[in-house]
Amino acid sequence: MRKSVIIQLLLCASLSFAQELKIPLDTTVTTQHKTIIKGVNISYTAETGTQPVWDKEGTVIASLFYTYYTRENIKDRSSRPLIISFNGGPGSASVWMHMAYTGPRILNVDDEGYPVQPYGFKSNPNSILDVADIVFVNPVNTGYSRMVPNQDGEMPDRSQFFGINEDIAYLSGWINTFVTRKNRWESPKYIIGESYGGTRVMGLSLALQQNQWMYLNGVILVSPADYKTLRVGGPVSSALNLPYYAAAAWYHKMLPDDLQSKDLLEILPEIENFTINDLIPALAKGGFASDEEKMKISEKMALYSGLSQKVILQHNLDVPNRFFWKELLREKTGQTIGRLDSRYLGIDKKESGTSPDYSAELTSWLHSFTPAINHYIKNELKFVTDLKYNMFGSVQPWNNENDNTRDDLRLAMAQNPYLKVLNQSGYYDGATTYFSAKYTLSQIDPSGKMKDRLSFKGYRSGHMMYLRNEDLIQSNEDLRAFIKASSADGKAAKY
Repeated sequence: MRKSVIIQLLLCASLSFAQELKIPLDTTVTTQHKTIIKGVNISYTAETGTQPVWDKEGTVIASLFYTYYTRENIKDRSSRPLIISFNGGPGSASVWMHMAYTGPRILNVDDEGYPVQPYGFKSNPNSILDVADIVFVNPVNTGYSRMVPNQDGEMPDRSQFFGINEDIAYLSGWINTFVTRKNRWESPKYIIGESYGGTRVMGLSLALQQNQWMYLNGVILVSPADYKTLRVGGPVSSALNLPYYAAAAWYHKMLPDDLQSKDLLEILPEIENFTINDLIPALAKGGFASDEEKMKISEKMALYSGLSQKVILQHNLDVPNRFFWKELLREKTGQTIGRLDSRYLGIDKKESGTSPDYSAELTSWLHSFTPAINHYIKNELKFVTDLKYNMFGSVQPWNNENDNTRDDLRLAMAQNPYLKVLNQSGYYDGATTYFSAKYTLSQIDPSGKMKDRLSFKGYRSGHMMYLRNEDLIQSNEDLRAFIKASSADGKAAKY
């Protein structure tokens, strides 16, 4: 009996110390750090915390988790750029660029980006923290960000968060609050978004101007997803894959000798020209293309893609990228190639089939990122919670209707002479291909009057081009150059 009472008392005691599994609505944890960037000693502050999202009545409906890095010993913070960083998904945490690209700490990976053990992180000698402060933002249900129930325990309506325009609307308000709290209204501001984050920041560029009266110096698109072309089908969407097919085939040495012997950047212009001038018109003709034209086009496609002319004709010139990932090495090694980075190889249960069993590159990345971000936040940034860090959160169904983000970016640029755009893409990215990104840039401003404010940089890796050390160095240098080139330098915002 006595033993039973003791056990009950211990259980009650343990329950009294139990905490509800929820995010604090509004909190900060600040830590001090030192690192070396480009050979220079850098002292910086890391602020990790949560900041609310309010509805129109001023009620908290969500809280977003963020990490904010500021360099110390800055005399004039008003002239120091602020970078606001998002990843994509939709439903992806900000972990990817945070822990592998621009932040002060990066993954323990080899020079090509493959995971190594023990898992963890190291200093990033290429971080842009030397020239700009950075905040990494996790939208609702990503990272530790969560919706917040009302006083009756009811969750808010999911639809106000999970859609292209809904996402842009609440994030623009959140950014306004953040900039106000951190006293950064005077600073030059930049937004950077990877993958779906490209759609997000294109839309945010105008929402921040028109709804928050916040004008930007730059928008940075990293491997952007433009849903005006991505997976919509049709001649343009299909044809834009071919230059990527050529790049992936070149990497795996599947091109004919005369092309394989040349450097990648020597052959891509020829294939891009063929795509625009020949392949798109042929696909647009569909079943009314002559047999002679189909044979001529398929012969060129086979030459450039590493696929056989037979399978190209079997697909009526419209070869899905999923089939390409399965087919390219089918006769050579029987392996599949990665979707987001086609340098990665996978092993399927069967060599037959029309698409890979899994994404070889994503499983590899999750090896490194998941343990590293969990360890880093708790042990170095000192933010402690029992919540699960959502690498990918529940955001479905996602409302893709009324996507005007490409036009939004054009209008934001037209209204703001300061605003410039940089696109960064990897040649081996099969999800948001580099040539689709180039096409998007060409379509932002059909007049061509602002094309000198649009720039493209390509890298010899995939979707997260910064995982490869050589590209990590170069892409951060390209960011520094872009920040410098988009600085106002005392010039008035006028045409």
